[in-house]
Amino acid sequence: MITLAVLAIGIFSAFMLYDMKRIVDGGETNYVTATLGLYLSLYNVFQSLLMLLGIFGGDRE
Repeated sequence: MITLAVLAIGIFSAFMLYDMKRIVDGGETNYVTATLGLYLSLYNVFQSLLMLLGIFGGDRE
């Protein structure tokens, strides 16, 4: 699970960088789909970070 979460963070961070580059360079003309893609990448990174915090932040007795 840890490996999958770290891989997901890396992949979706790369997607965010690619989407941001297309928006800034003017390659994306439909801003609704650009915003939706950026939001979904951010959501997936946040979800994976929460998964990592849940794995490492568990109460160990």
